[in-house]
Amino acid sequence: MSVEIVDGATILCFVEDEEAFSVCVSDLFAQLDTNKDGVLSYAEMVKELQRLRVLETHFGVDVKRDPEEVARVYESMFVQFDHDLDGRVDLEEFKEETKQIMLAMADGLGSLPLQMALEHDSLLMKAVQRQS
Repeated sequence: MSVEIVDGATILCFVEDEEAFSVCVSDLFAQLDTNKDGVLSYAEMVKELQRLRVLETHFGVDVKRDPEEVARVYESMFVQFDHDLDGRVDLEEFKEETKQIMLAMADGLGSLPLQMALEHDSLLMKAVQRQS
């Protein structure tokens, strides 16, 4: 991890560079597709959500959550990616939803630069590296 300065323009420029964005998202997809079948299952996506600790912390402090609540949230996040509701997320679905998430982050940040702790292999880090 390293602390970087990120603003909406950094993210927007990264997403608008279709080639760079596509390569990075395809690489992430390949890492998540542990059985190499070309689609992401619910189990493969949940592993990433657990790694990112989407629900386990509140302002950096671990919070015990009801396992059923966590499962419902993870299922709803999976469905958000599974546009055709076939129970699997293909690369195009993954790219499109990731793009929408990144654009929402850019919109939320606006022009206000923030210091953020970023993992070295994250898409946000790749956006910062591309800008440098």
